[in-house]
Amino acid sequence: MSSELFRPPGPCPNCGVEVRRGARACPGCGASDDSGWNEEAAVSGLDLPDEDFDYEAFVESEFGERRKTVPKRKRLWTLVGILILLVMAGGFLAAVLRR
Repeated sequence: MSSELFRPPGPCPNCGVEVRRGARACPGCGASDDSGWNEEAAVSGLDLPDEDFDYEAFVESEFGERRKTVPKRKRLWTLVGILILLVMAGGFLAAVLRR
């Protein structure tokens, strides 16, 4: 079966997802009669970057170099959590020793 002659129902000739009867496009990849059920249907019009696109350089140019530091607030909550766990462990130990 040629991909140009495909008519639902059946598996999509592009991605293999089952296309229901009466569907105008594949639910898996978006291929349709208009796109010719071709591989480009899934990504056409998405304006994706080229294969040589450097994501790391893009992020650095857009946002600059970021310092990786632990915020003071996070340190505070870590210490509070440890303190709560120690108090709970002490209370549990005291209850066990009273028996």
